[in-house]
Amino acid sequence: MTDFPLAVARIAALRDRMEQTGTDLVAVGPSSHMAYLAGVHPHGDERPVMLLVSKSYAGFLMPALNSAAARKDTDLPFHCWRDDQGPDAALAELLEACGATGANLSVVLDETMRTDFSLRLLDAMDSPRRRFTEDTVALLRASKDEAEFKAIKDAHLVNDTAVKAAFAALKEGVTEAEIVELIKFEYAALGATLEFCSVCFGASGAFPHHTSGASKLERDTAVLIDTGCRLNGYPSDMTRCGYFGKPEEGYEEVFAVVERAVQAAIAAAKPGVRACDIDKAARDVITDAGYGDRFLHRTGHGLGIDIHEPPYIAANSDVVLAQGNVFSIEPGIYLDGKFGIRLEEIVILRQDGAETFSEMPRDMVRVG
Repeated sequence: MTDFPLAVARIAALRDRMEQTGTDLVAVGPSSHMAYLAGVHPHGDERPVMLLVSKSYAGFLMPALNSAAARKDTDLPFHCWRDDQGPDAALAELLEACGATGANLSVVLDETMRTDFSLRLLDAMDSPRRRFTEDTVALLRASKDEAEFKAIKDAHLVNDTAVKAAFAALKEGVTEAEIVELIKFEYAALGATLEFCSVCFGASGAFPHHTSGASKLERDTAVLIDTGCRLNGYPSDMTRCGYFGKPEEGYEEVFAVVERAVQAAIAAAKPGVRACDIDKAARDVITDAGYGDRFLHRTGHGLGIDIHEPPYIAANSDVVLAQGNVFSIEPGIYLDGKFGIRLEEIVILRQDGAETFSEMPRDMVRVG
């Protein structure tokens, strides 16, 4: 009996997808794909390390100096190599064990794996046909089980507490960077770590990926906070907006437009709906209000082990969404030199629609 039943179940599910897609071999590097399939987080450097899964065998190409540390996380076989040997013989042995020595095999490559790892594998095979993980590992990862739902939920409840504390701490003269540090402290107090944080004062909010800095908060200034933590291996992600002092003319009108866009996208989000249709639901609201050219990005991204992963909620995505998919809904309007408003929820698709993870209201936060 294996001590790693989750890995057994996930590799079995992968093999079902391999059978359905005519895939002979799946190769993943030291990435979130490897963590998902096998629970292994090996040290990543220039030494080739990968997990190969065929229909009959699964094993690791593993640098010998990392094998003891990795062994505690898996009972899958290691094909080890030392620095004075190089990896080629061990890789050939692993491919033989996988039954992957024939010509013209269909190989799925981890799109996040180092190029030199991927090329080494392809060069060791006979005219393989290769593609990436969209219909195998990535597809499996996109459907979250209840354990993953709980982990993501717990991270979002921590996020709610930190963001509320951040808005409560706003005062004249405080800097964006100081609010970031406060959020980081709140995360740590609740057992989480900072994944990312963007605190935007005033016109900085018009940059969707603003880097927080030394800007000091003045009275009657818009505030946007987009932040996420990591707890028990899974992240959170949320954006809330408000005002320190009296909102300037037009702010509340734009806020209301973005809120309607969020509501429209959530209402459209159901199993069987295409990602582009959810994007359209949000985008139509903003376009009809006259701000279509100020919505600068897609409506959302998937979230799981990675903060950004499939499915992507974009105008050019015909991906049909399924129960268990987790993704963001985050329309925004960005007015250069004035302010930006983005309201973001992470949702999971249930049988009857979308359920949000955060329990913090999206209402405009008023401080001071």
